[in-house]
Amino acid sequence: MVWLFLLSLIFLQVVLIGRVVLLENRDPAKTVVWFGILAFLPILGYILYVVFGRKTKGLLFHHKHIPANRLDRMVRQQETDLNYGDISPQPGLEAEQKLARLLLHSGFAPLAIHNQVEVLLNGGEKFQALFNALEGAIQHIHLSYYIFKDDEIGADVLKILARKAAAGVEVRVLLDGMGSISIAGGFMRNMRQAGIQAEWFFPIRFPYLTSKLNIRYHRKIVVVDGRTAFMGGLNIGDEYLSRDAKLGFWRDTHLKIEGEAVLSLQSIFLNDWFFVTHQEIQGASYFPQSNISQVLPVQIGASGPDSNWTSILQGFFSAITMAKHSVHIETPYFIPDESLIMALKTAALSGLDVRLLVQGIPEHKVTYWAMHSYFEELLQAGVKIFKYMKGILHAKILVIDNHLASVGSANLDNRSFYLHFEICAFMYDQSLAERLMLDFEQDLNDSSELNLKVFQSRPVSARLKESSARLFSAVL
Repeated sequence: MVWLFLLSLIFLQVVLIGRVVLLENRDPAKTVVWFGILAFLPILGYILYVVFGRKTKGLLFHHKHIPANRLDRMVRQQETDLNYGDISPQPGLEAEQKLARLLLHSGFAPLAIHNQVEVLLNGGEKFQALFNALEGAIQHIHLSYYIFKDDEIGADVLKILARKAAAGVEVRVLLDGMGSISIAGGFMRNMRQAGIQAEWFFPIRFPYLTSKLNIRYHRKIVVVDGRTAFMGGLNIGDEYLSRDAKLGFWRDTHLKIEGEAVLSLQSIFLNDWFFVTHQEIQGASYFPQSNISQVLPVQIGASGPDSNWTSILQGFFSAITMAKHSVHIETPYFIPDESLIMALKTAALSGLDVRLLVQGIPEHKVTYWAMHSYFEELLQAGVKIFKYMKGILHAKILVIDNHLASVGSANLDNRSFYLHFEICAFMYDQSLAERLMLDFEQDLNDSSELNLKVFQSRPVSARLKESSARLFSAVL
C-alpha cells in the first residue's frame, strides 16, 4: 500500500505541475513539451521540472537598488530628456536613439557619453591589462566571474588580490556556485584568510534539487577604484590562455573601460553583492568623478531573472531590426527565440549583409547540435553562416552597420536571455566598431562557410541529433 500511496502522491504532483505550466502562459511549444514529459515520464519529468522548468522571473528575486547619486541623476535626467526626444548617442546616429531609449527604460542603463574603451583580444591581452589594473588598485577591487579556476592563472590572480588586501585595499570577489564548482573549499578559505571578502552566488548543495540550479551568474565584471572596469567573455582559467591541450586555441574578446560607463558596472556589481550578502556598499569613493573627456557613448545592459524585462534580448532585437546595411554576429552558442530568428531572416531577405559566426569545434555537444537545427531556414533566407575552425570560439560580438557594436557575456541563446545573469556593453562609435570588424574578418579567414545545398544533404542521423537537441533546449 505504501507504493500505491507514493504513486498517487507523484500523480497528484504531476497534475498540479501541469496546471502550473498551463497557467504560466509560457511559449506554447514549451508547454506542449513539458506536458509530454510529464505524461510519459512522470517521475523523471517531475524532477526535471523542479530543476529546469519553473519560471523564476519575479518569484525568487527581489533585487534592491543600491543608489549611486551620480548614476541616478544621469538616469533621471535622461528619462526627462526622453519626453522631449532629446537623447541621442551622437550627432549622425539619430537612428540609434530608439535603442538608447529602450536600454534606458528596460535595463536602467544610462547613456554614458565620455569613455575610453580598449578591445582586448584573447587571454594574453586581457590578463596583462587586468594584472596591471589590479596592481595599481588603491581603494578597492570588485571582481565577479562565472568561472574561476584553481590553476596557474587563478593562483596568479589570487596572489595579487591577497597582496592588495594585505595593503589595505578592499577586495570583494563574487563567484558562481556552478561555474566555479571545481574550486575546492580550501581555495575559498584561503581567499578569506587573506582578507578577501569572497562569496558564492547560488552554491550547489547536493542532494537538494532546486530551480536555482538552472540559474547562473554568467557575468564577468572587474571594477578597480571605480575608475577602470573589465567585462566580456573571458573567465579566469588556464584554458583562456590556450594552455589546455585538449581544448587548444581559445578565441575570445574582452573590454577595458574607463569613464562614465564604469559607474554602471560598479552599480551592477554592488547590487549583485547586496543580493548575495545583504551588505549595502555605498559612498562617493565607489563612484568617483571621471576625468575622461573622449566622446565614446556606451550603455551597459544587464539582464537576469531579477529583471522585469529581457533587456539584452530586446537590445539585440532592436539593433538587428534597425540595421540598414549589415549585421555581423559572433557567438559560440546559437539557440535563439523566434523573435531573433525572424529579425535575422527579415534583415537578410531585405538585402542586408547578415553574417553569423559560430563554433565549428564543439565545446558542448548538445548546444552544438541544437544550433544546427536553425541553420537551414537562415541559409534559405540569405544569412551567411560560418563555423570557426581554428579552435574554441567563445567571443560574443554584435556589429551593426560598422558604427554600433556590442560585446559582453551573453550568448545568442535562450539560457542567456531568460535564465542567466548577463551583461553587455552597447557602444555607439564607428572606430570601435571597425576595430571589432577587423577581428571578425580575421576570424572569417579561420572559418568555413556553410553551403545550403551541402547542408541540406547531411545524413538523417545528423538531423535526428539536431532535432533531439533542439527539443531538449526547448524545455529550458
